[in-house]
Amino acid sequence: MSKPARDRLRELLDAVLDEDHRTLDEMAEGAFSSPFHFSRELVRGAGEPPVTMRRRVLLERAAWSLSQGSSVTDTAFAAGYESVEGFARAFARSYGCSPGSVAARPKSHWLASPNGIHFHPPTSLWVDSGEASSTRPAGAGPTELMVHHDVDDIRALLAAAATLPALELDAVRVTGSGPLSWDGPDETIREVLGHLVQAKEVWLAAVEGRDLPELSADASIEVLVERHEEVAGRWLALVRDTDRRGAWADRIVDALCEPPQSFVVGGIVAHVLTYSAHRRQLLRLMLRDAGRTLDEGDPITWLQRRSGGTA
Repeated sequence: MSKPARDRLRELLDAVLDEDHRTLDEMAEGAFSSPFHFSRELVRGAGEPPVTMRRRVLLERAAWSLSQGSSVTDTAFAAGYESVEGFARAFARSYGCSPGSVAARPKSHWLASPNGIHFHPPTSLWVDSGEASSTRPAGAGPTELMVHHDVDDIRALLAAAATLPALELDAVRVTGSGPLSWDGPDETIREVLGHLVQAKEVWLAAVEGRDLPELSADASIEVLVERHEEVAGRWLALVRDTDRRGAWADRIVDALCEPPQSFVVGGIVAHVLTYSAHRRQLLRLMLRDAGRTLDEGDPITWLQRRSGGTA
């Protein structure tokens, strides 16, 4: 009898979600890989870094556990948090309500996902085919390809910036740069990275009816990485859902503007992609000036890497 085919992605997911694997090193060891190659394999196969995926799926499990009557304290520690306060902040940021607010708890425990992988009670995973299709960019339309490339490219630029000291991050490199007057200057590496991350947060807040997020001007690269990974899944989910429903002409009315303004959803996505492309290329200029070697940021070569050499 022949052996069943080896499912490498399944092995990677098992390593991510193993109860004993709380760090990237432990996950990689469980998958018999180095942390670098483990992360690269999972991002290529599932479109989501391992630590981000683990945090999201455990939060989904936590939301389900709370709906079944578990206490906030027990749920917080079961989800791997060292304090109830830390868990409460993460839960509120992801679900828009306090874990202790029974009436406000979400009806669904699923969070936005770039790959369709979700917690399925009591101890399983569910892969939603509609969402999972977005992990195969070679078969996607141009809008989804551009959105996926944008998210991946920002991730790579953040990784390059993480190797720089603070003085390099805050050195003025393009005097007078500021493509959007209300955003402030884009003269330093840290400023451009902050705007790349916060642009999606701001527009998603408008679409989802959440409070506008605040971001410190001196936010660390670690904070920017965390916030980028959190917003990326929600942003991809918005684009997928809009495309599935054919709802690109839908409008939202942003009452936070004075006076209130309406925005077309398709226009929002086009706006974010336009200025993100500008800022990503500006950032390449700055990072090269700081001594870092980077690719051209071409979606053609990015897609070739993702699809094994063809595009």
